[in-house]
Amino acid sequence: MKRPVPEELAGILDAYDRLSELIPALDTRTPEAVATPLPIVLGCPYDGRARTAPVTPIVALLLANAGIPVLLHGGDRMPTKHGLPMVEIWQALGIDWTGCGVTRLHNALDRAQLAFAYTPLIFPATVAVADYRDQVGKRPPLATIELMWSPYDGSVRPVCGFVHPPTEAFMQGAFALRGQPEFMAVKGLEGSCDLPRSRTAIIGRYHGDQLERLHLHAREFDLGGMDTPLDSEAEYLADLAMLVAGRIETDRERELMKSAVWSGGVFLWQYGVCADLAAGIAEAQQVIQSGQLAQKITEIQAVLRGG
Repeated sequence: MKRPVPEELAGILDAYDRLSELIPALDTRTPEAVATPLPIVLGCPYDGRARTAPVTPIVALLLANAGIPVLLHGGDRMPTKHGLPMVEIWQALGIDWTGCGVTRLHNALDRAQLAFAYTPLIFPATVAVADYRDQVGKRPPLATIELMWSPYDGSVRPVCGFVHPPTEAFMQGAFALRGQPEFMAVKGLEGSCDLPRSRTAIIGRYHGDQLERLHLHAREFDLGGMDTPLDSEAEYLADLAMLVAGRIETDRERELMKSAVWSGGVFLWQYGVCADLAAGIAEAQQVIQSGQLAQKITEIQAVLRGG
């Protein structure tokens, strides 16, 4: 019931790497000798979302559309929150990752720059401990691990959502023990990587023992307001599909658009697609409105059909 220490988190991560199937690493060499960017791994809670509308899939599609490989992972509804899981959101968008083994995930990451690892398939032990999580009734150390872990056999750039400030320090210590040179910590909505619009967005960029702290304000870019609520899963999934198609017509869709543009713009800036935050926001808005995300969905579907 105590908080984990970095040594414990690092040890659990070592065990996860041994017990899970891992996606084979991408070949970062090209005929033009231009290095492929290391994959970004968006670490979000496996127990899903219950209060705020997720925009993590939009962020992933925006980065993938810009040529940056993005990896996500998770399973079905999970204690303690039993919220809307990422796999169901992707299914609503027309992509079913539940039958994709590590070879197909490698192909998707390599050819379409996006993959979602369905943990019940590649790491069924995570399902076996679900009852334990339910009985504990609080977020156990395994709930911190899922924010940090990468089911990938190579170097990555982790992005870890968190809620409680001490978690960030534990993550930094565990990554240092594991020799992870960089990661991003996001004090996001419900522990996810989604940035809040209603309050200051707090981000830590870690490069070895160097920390760059960012405090960002959506209101400075006319994107402030309430964080989009998740009042109805069905309405949210319908609004998200409209957003991906570039069709923003209702007030709900416009609010979801603001959330997606805010988080997406920050990530496009932070990972070098755009020179500054204003440019990242403009790029996110243009890509969404143009319908390019729907084209990326079609590309991913084609890659998965081809195996």
